[in-house]
Amino acid sequence: MVTSIAVVSDTHCVEWREVHPEIREMVSEADIAVHCGDFTKMSVVEGMRESARRAVLVHGNSDPVDVRRALPAVDVFEAGGLRVGVTHPAWGGPPFGLGELLEDFTGPVDVVLFGHLHEVRDEVRDGVLFVSPGQGYRSFMVSSTAALVTVEGGSASVDIRVIEAAEERRGLRSEV
Repeated sequence: MVTSIAVVSDTHCVEWREVHPEIREMVSEADIAVHCGDFTKMSVVEGMRESARRAVLVHGNSDPVDVRRALPAVDVFEAGGLRVGVTHPAWGGPPFGLGELLEDFTGPVDVVLFGHLHEVRDEVRDGVLFVSPGQGYRSFMVSSTAALVTVEGGSASVDIRVIEAAEERRGLRSEV
C-alpha cells in the first residue's frame, strides 16, 4: 500500500483561502496532510482540517494562544509501517542540529517532519529521514515550497515542490 503525505509549514496566513492554491490542492489530494506549525490564525487550521482527508497538525512559535490550545506541540503517527514525528522546534533558532529534533519525541521515529527554519531539508541521519518543507508562502528571497512524502513498503521518498519562486532582485544595482 502506498501512502501520500502532503507536508507544509510556516504558511503565516490569516485565512485558508490565502494559502497558495497548489498547496491547498496537495492537502486535499494526499492521504495525510501535515502542517508543521506557524499557521498564525485558527481559520487556517480549520480550513486545513476541512480540506484534508486526514490532518496532522502541530502549533508553532508564531501561533496565537487559541491555536496553541487547539493543537499539540508535537505529534506522532504511523504511515506504511513507519513512525512519523511532527514538530515545530520553537525551542531553537537556527542553527540547530537535526539530531536535536529527536528529543521532542518520547520514542523512536523513522521520519521527522518539521518547520521553523523556513528552509528545505531532505536528509537522512543515523537512519532517520528529516524533512522540512520550507515555507508555505513566497517572500522576497525565499520560494514557497511544500513536500510530498510517499511511503511504500516501509520506506519513504521525498519530492520537494517549488510552489512559487522567490521574487527576483531587480533594480538593486545601477549600471555605470
